[in-house]
Formats: sequence, C-alpha cells, structure tokens
Amino acid sequence: MLWVKTFHIIFVVSWFAGLFYLPRLFVNHAMTQDAAVAAQLQLMERKLYRFVTPLGVLALATGLWLWLGYGITGSWLKVKLMLIVALIAYHLYCGKLLLDFKQGRNTHSHVWYRWFNELPVLLLIAIVILVVVKPF
Repeated sequence: MLWVKTFHIIFVVSWFAGLFYLPRLFVNHAMTQDAAVAAQLQLMERKLYRFVTPLGVLALATGLWLWLGYGITGSWLKVKLMLIVALIAYHLYCGKLLLDFKQGRNTHSHVWYRWFNELPVLLLIAIVILVVVKPF
C-alpha cells in the first residue's frame, strides 16, 4: 500500500500543479491583444489540460484504491470527498473555459481569472487539513 500512497501523492501534487498554472495562462490570455500571443497561449493551455487530465484520473484512481484498501471512514472523509467533487468540477470548468477561448467566447477579465486561480489553493488547504488532522 505504501507504493500506492506514494504514487497517489505524486499524482495529486502534479494535478494541482497543473490546476494552479492553467488559470494563470488564462490570465495572460485574457490580457493579450496580440493574435500570435493568444494562439501560443491557447496551444499551451490545450497541452497543459491534456497533460493534467490523466494525472487527475490517476490521482482519483489511486485515492479510491487507498480508500477501499484501508477501509477509511469518518465524517472528515465525507467532507473531503465533497471537496474532491468540487475539484473535479473546477477541472472540468477549466476545460469549458479552454473551449471558450478557442471559440473566441471568453467573457471574463484577467482579474476574474486571478480570483478563479485561487480556488484550487483553498481546496488544497482544506483537503490537506482534513487528511492530516482529521478534525471530526
């Protein structure tokens, strides 16, 4: 089980790294007026999204393996699972924003994306506290 836990942590860290960086690209994309820069950012966004999506799936799969393998229970786990659902929704919404940029339908400012970029940080803090402290 230690190998599964090790890979779970690696996949979670990598998934979060991508979710921290992708909205940062959106910030720059929303700010640019240069078509060439916008095209380059769009390419970077697409490649990053395609890279982090399998990492998210692997993080979820190894997390499920750990949950079932260890038989973990508790109220804290229910809250953690709700936060994970929120994280999945955030990830999928990033995919929708990616399509909006691709189709020229972005309606958000760079300031909105700066705030949007903070959501996975808050989710990470809450999830780590729940896993380590198990407050309830």
